[in-house]
Order: sequence, then C-alpha cells, then structure tokens
Amino acid sequence: MVIKHQEKIITLWIVFLLGLLFHSQLGLMPLFHGLGVADSHAQSIAEVAPIMWLMLGFFVFPIAAIIATVFTDSSRYRSIHFGLTILYTVLNFCHLVADSVVQPIAWYQVVLMLILFIIGLLLNLVSFQWMKVRLVKRPPKNKLFQKEQETEFIQE
Repeated sequence: MVIKHQEKIITLWIVFLLGLLFHSQLGLMPLFHGLGVADSHAQSIAEVAPIMWLMLGFFVFPIAAIIATVFTDSSRYRSIHFGLTILYTVLNFCHLVADSVVQPIAWYQVVLMLILFIIGLLLNLVSFQWMKVRLVKRPPKNKLFQKEQETEFIQE
C-alpha cells in the first residue's frame, strides 16, 4: 500500500493539533485537583487579547494547511507549506526551551513538547519530500485517446 505525501502530511498535522490541544489541557489539569495554575498580571481580558489572537492564529494555520493540502498540489503551495512547517518547528523548539526554563519545571509538559517537536521534524521531512516531487504530463499509452494525459509524479 502506497501512502501519498499529502496523506502523511495531513495525518501529521492532525496529530500535531491533537498534541497542541492536550498541551493546553495538561496545563489546566491542576484545576481539577483544586490547585491553581499560573497567575496572570493582566487586569482585564483586553490586556491578553493579543495573546489570544496569536494562539488562535497558531491553531488556525495548521487547519488551513490541512484543507489546502487536500485541494492543492501546486509546486508553489508545496514550497510555502514547507516554509510553514519550518516556522512551526522553530516555534516548537522555542516553546520547548521555554518550558524547560520556567520554574517549577513541569516535566510532563517538556516531554509533550519534545514529542510535538519530533512530530514537527517528521512533518518537515515529509513536506520536503513532497516539495521535491514534480508533476510531469505523460502522453497516454493508448493512442485512441491522444487528448487525455496522465499525470505522473517524479521524485527528484
């Protein structure tokens, strides 16, 4: 069974998003045991609104990438997508480092971020492989249907 690059990419993005959701849920788990979570120095929601918008954007871009990957196969999109995966890997690495220096260190969060970072590296690899595949139009083998062309993927 051959699994296409797009299927691998979509699966990895979904796994990443599930890990991202669990990262947030794991941070809120102390609330269910009567414990507090990190304090905010903000006095109103307006002060944290920019952070909320950034978090929304961080979650929405992978969703958009999943949808675009389903419907788009252009080489330009593949290059943009690869750049997006690199950006997310860099951001995940920064978050991993940040989780490693915050006191007290929540090792379960560090391990989860390490897993998400590894998923990001896999996403980089598959996205790079997909970017290197080029579309080539081949003439049909059956001479009766000269107007139809087959699309073939060539690995560079």
